[in-house]
Amino acid sequence: MTPEQCRAARGLANISQDDLAKAARVGLSTVRNFEAGRSVPVANNLTAMVLAMERLGVVFIPENGGGAGVRLAKPKG
Repeated sequence: MTPEQCRAARGLANISQDDLAKAARVGLSTVRNFEAGRSVPVANNLTAMVLAMERLGVVFIPENGGGAGVRLAKPKG
C-alpha cells in the first residue's frame, strides 16, 4: 500500500485517520506520517492497516502499468 492508496482507501471507506489507527491498532502518528510521506510503517503495522481497510471492503489494486489503485468491493448477496 502506498500513502496515496491509504488516503484513497480511507475516503472510500469513509473513515478518519483516527478510525484507521484504532481499527489497525497502530498509533495515529503512524497513519499520519505514512499518509504524509514522512515515514513507512514497520511491516506488521503496514499489514495491520491493509487488513483493517480490507475488512471494510477496500480492494487494493497492484501496479500493473496503469498505476496502483483502490476500489470498494461490491457487497455480496
